[in-house]
Amino acid sequence: MSDWIQQFFTGDTSFWTAFWWAALMVTGQIGLFMVVLLISLAFLLLLDRKVWAGVMLRKGPNVVGAFGLLQSFADFGKFLLKEIIIPAGANKTVFLLAPIMTLTLAFICWAVVPVAPGWVISDLNVGVLYLFAISSLGVYGIIMGGWASNSKYPFLGSLRSAAQMVSYEVSIGFVIVTVILLVGSMNLTDIVNNQEGGFWNWHAFSLNNIVIAPVMFAMFVVFFVSALAETNRPPFDLPEAESELVAGYQVEYSSTPYLLFMIGEYLNIVLMCAMLTVLFFGGWHAPFPLPFTEDMAPWLIAFGSFAVFATKVLFFFFLFAMVKAMVPRYRYDQLMRLGWKVFLPMSLVAVLVVSGYVVYAGVQA
Repeated sequence: MSDWIQQFFTGDTSFWTAFWWAALMVTGQIGLFMVVLLISLAFLLLLDRKVWAGVMLRKGPNVVGAFGLLQSFADFGKFLLKEIIIPAGANKTVFLLAPIMTLTLAFICWAVVPVAPGWVISDLNVGVLYLFAISSLGVYGIIMGGWASNSKYPFLGSLRSAAQMVSYEVSIGFVIVTVILLVGSMNLTDIVNNQEGGFWNWHAFSLNNIVIAPVMFAMFVVFFVSALAETNRPPFDLPEAESELVAGYQVEYSSTPYLLFMIGEYLNIVLMCAMLTVLFFGGWHAPFPLPFTEDMAPWLIAFGSFAVFATKVLFFFFLFAMVKAMVPRYRYDQLMRLGWKVFLPMSLVAVLVVSGYVVYAGVQA
């Protein structure tokens, strides 16, 4: 460390050359990750609309590009060209800051998500705590957007959305604690590596630990349903209340600010799909061991692992879309009852069972 400090203050040319090259490489990796994520998001949004249309026996978007593949990009151009309208009584600074904050927080959550062996922007030892900290800040963007609009309907929608998100974050937290107890680490890469060897080692099934297998499968279901509520997805899209028939906290937004809210929302949805994959479905590990991979080049193994990870995320996103199309909306009292009187006690009991099993059976942690 002393040599590093000496080089920093003496202006060593070789040190600064290495420093700027490293900074350029990291910036390039982050930029590439963001571009791939945004392009994937465009096609996932199209998939969401196609699934919804298919369940209703409609075609969905099918005009712009082959099979409607360019529809999301056409919508993006439309949002960019529309006029930004700010209500006369709104707090303009907070009004414009809210969607930027929502999008930024949604992006930086992805910094600790491993998508393949070694493919992670920041492999933090406390990656789970990082996700908790950043995701909990997402509520502020929603509250700011509803309050700054200077209208009672978006403000009510923001309060409803914030209460819903906070309620289900509690259950999600306890569910993740059960996974941490089994693995003995809060590093997301360690959690994925703990599930290698086949689907029977995945935490959703835990067939090697048959005593807690039903508990972990129940926690997987709790996490899935809580993820729907956390991201305001149907049947828990209560910010869009029946009585107002408006779009909730973002009703006064248009053009690019509305687009930022929408991208942030879908980034959070895909993040939840990725967390389901990492925590319960083995991450980038295939369902069965693949012995022929030992002779493959490392870069080829990495791309194959990424393809497995992306397929699992796509599967969970498809489930999210099917739930949106098929399940009727809950009332707000039903939503809160499910979160506080069902999921919270279940997750607490699961933490007790898993921690007892870890202590007395002598498994990892």
